[in-house]
Amino acid sequence: MRKKVAREAANLLYVGVEKEYKQAKLKAARTSRVHFLPTNLEVAMELDRMAEEKEGTARRKRLVQMRKQALKLMKVLRIYNPVLIGSVWRGTARNGSDIDIYVYHEEPNDIIELIKQNNLKIVRTEWTKVTKEGRKKTYLHAYLTFPAKEKVEVIVRNPEEATCKERCEIYGDIITGLRIRELEKVLQENPAQRFVPF
Repeated sequence: MRKKVAREAANLLYVGVEKEYKQAKLKAARTSRVHFLPTNLEVAMELDRMAEEKEGTARRKRLVQMRKQALKLMKVLRIYNPVLIGSVWRGTARNGSDIDIYVYHEEPNDIIELIKQNNLKIVRTEWTKVTKEGRKKTYLHAYLTFPAKEKVEVIVRNPEEATCKERCEIYGDIITGLRIRELEKVLQENPAQRFVPF
């Protein structure tokens, strides 16, 4: 039954009915009339299986293409210590996944200007507030699209956070991501390499 609920939550995420793991798990539990929730990791494993079943070899090609596009943008943002995170770093990208990149700078508008100077299309920007370890933090998110239709999210963080270790809410490990040289190496040696703890 636990696996069934995880699979249902994964399906809700895969088809885009839900965007967040928590909401997908709650809805799946209600649908199945149970009073427990699977872990984020259990849902992530089911979501990965589902994407593999539905997308096959096209999934790997898309991942490699997205990593190449990420590298191009990271080179544009080089002076702001870009780090590729999310499903494109993990190697679990699927239909609907976007490219997520952290950059570190105290003046978010400088990042926006640099992106515009390089003729990249910013669809929208938004500020988000989060509380981490009791401290409130505000981040600028810039959403871009590339000519090949890949969606990109650039998150501007304070430089002091560049060395902070952050635990992943889905996999439970430390988010390390890939910097430019590391991504170049992955693309040369094993372009579809996965970075997941299972």
